[in-house]
Amino acid sequence: MQSYQEMSKEELLKEKKALEAEYKKFQQRGLKLDMSRGKPSQEQLDLSMEMMDVLSSDVDLTCEDGTDCRNYGVLDGIQEAKVLLGDMIECNPDNIIIYGNSSLNIMYDTISRSMTHGVMGNTPWCKLDKVKFLCPVPGYDRHFAITEHFGIEMVNVPMLSTGPDMDMVEDLVSKDESIKGIWCVPKYSNPQGITYSDETVRRFARLKPAAKDFRIYWDNAYCVHHLYDIDQDHLIEILAECKRAGNPDMVYKFASTSKISFPGSGVAAIATSANNLEDIKRQLKIQTIGYDKVNQLRHVRFFKDSHGIAEHMRKHADTMRPKFEMILAKFDAELKDLGVGSWYSPKGGYFITYETLEGCAKNVVAKAKKAGVVMTPAGAPFPYGKDPKDSVIRISPSYPSLEDLTTATEIFVVCVKLASIEKILEKA
Repeated sequence: MQSYQEMSKEELLKEKKALEAEYKKFQQRGLKLDMSRGKPSQEQLDLSMEMMDVLSSDVDLTCEDGTDCRNYGVLDGIQEAKVLLGDMIECNPDNIIIYGNSSLNIMYDTISRSMTHGVMGNTPWCKLDKVKFLCPVPGYDRHFAITEHFGIEMVNVPMLSTGPDMDMVEDLVSKDESIKGIWCVPKYSNPQGITYSDETVRRFARLKPAAKDFRIYWDNAYCVHHLYDIDQDHLIEILAECKRAGNPDMVYKFASTSKISFPGSGVAAIATSANNLEDIKRQLKIQTIGYDKVNQLRHVRFFKDSHGIAEHMRKHADTMRPKFEMILAKFDAELKDLGVGSWYSPKGGYFITYETLEGCAKNVVAKAKKAGVVMTPAGAPFPYGKDPKDSVIRISPSYPSLEDLTTATEIFVVCVKLASIEKILEKA
């Protein structure tokens, strides 16, 4: 296949005419396909339905330590749930607080508490002239929405194949006291699927921030979301590295079972140092008497231990793997030699990122919508929704059926080709 960049104007116009005919056929089918968000499919949700049977009216709802899960109390979660999630995220159960169903909610609360009451005795952010956050890009749009909501200035940090550009991170945090945190999705990152290298994690742990209340917001959302049994990415554990580097308080680690059990009814947690836990609990005991212990117990009795979670995630992988492989195979077959973009082939997580020629992403997404495929808005993986190169598109393979996803991918490929030719012809 000849690269579009090497084609003559006449050859490009001929290719464009053929693609427009193909595109029109897709439009005439009246399709309604949704690839906009990383939601589990019905097939994935069905994997956890037996969880609804582990508790019933004739079951003992008492924990191993005698706690009655039906009653008030246990601010930081039942011990069995701490052990289960602690094993899952490779943390000591003593360093964990179990919350409700949403890790995003914990992150929002953590930012909110920092704004109003400060971090471990430091000045509340709302009393400071300026507060900044580092944002690896492309990144998770909901992270950026939280910091934007609180009026925090967001600073883009480029993502490399090893994680965020640590030269830039180290330089910025060491010089600017107004930088209070950085968003991270360290394993199978949203949206590229990159896992931070060992060296990147160690450099995070060794940071020397100017701000005493600087924190790494380590959202380990996809820690067990592998696509393959053997070929998996490995992420070294950040809390242990921070402790080793003499920075035990520098990280908040977040996780949940949202894409393991039920997104609306999972269990979420924060893991951090004893000093941070004490700081968090001071606010938490005002906010709640305790989260849903019955749901915590339900998860423990369904999964039993980390091996149960691993087996369960193999079933998730069986539904996700064909979708990822189909998309990547089509990209290889249809786009690889055309010089119209690039992509990363992740070994896990929920997304594939396609990077178009500069200035084409919005056009591709708009064309796809007109052909019946709804995608994440171009620009979403950047603070304020502004992609400086207009080139990054997040693809969410999980929710549609394989059949629908195949059709959506075929449409996407045609849209990429058309938008690319239009961009090249603009310069011709």
